[in-house]
Amino acid sequence: MVITQNKIIKWLVTYADILNENKTYLTELDSEIGDADHGINMDRGFQAVIKNLHENREADIGTILKTTAMALISSVGGASGPLYGTLFLEMSRCTEGKVELSKIEWTAALEAGVKGVAKRGKAFAGDKTMLDALLPAVKALKEGTYGTEELPLALQSAYKAAEQGMKDTIQMVAKKGRASYLGERSAGHQDPGATSSFLMLKAASEALV
Repeated sequence: MVITQNKIIKWLVTYADILNENKTYLTELDSEIGDADHGINMDRGFQAVIKNLHENREADIGTILKTTAMALISSVGGASGPLYGTLFLEMSRCTEGKVELSKIEWTAALEAGVKGVAKRGKAFAGDKTMLDALLPAVKALKEGTYGTEELPLALQSAYKAAEQGMKDTIQMVAKKGRASYLGERSAGHQDPGATSSFLMLKAASEALV
């Protein structure tokens, strides 16, 4: 089973729909430890992504992901635009010129994207950021991809790992971003970036199979 160009588009559209449905929830999470705009910003960014997709439906996967990155960087405020933009930009570099991806190529692209986020944000596991969902997801995806799991199961394992990572942020004390200003008071709240990252991987598990 391969991930085609059309499945990548379906993934982005599915994620945009999920963000639209959850923008109030994400903003409420952000209101507790951030600027109260994460859901609004992410929804606006992916509406821009969808608009650009209509003009690039015949492009290769790398171009689609690069266009996505540029739309997010230019339309999403705060840290989310640069971080999600970096994720998709690094993924685009691994998929340049390709019209389909094997599960190994998809795994490599996502891992490159997550490494880019870590470098851009200077963050690590346990800092209470989107990485706390993304890093476990990549680990689970690699185990499934290089093991015996078929693509649907590997994608499912990744989003379940991301879900647990997201929930684990509740007990963490934030070390990065606006939430870090709260110190110990940031504990007890789920990180909005980890939540939107989980939703992205959930969308992948639905759309890429």
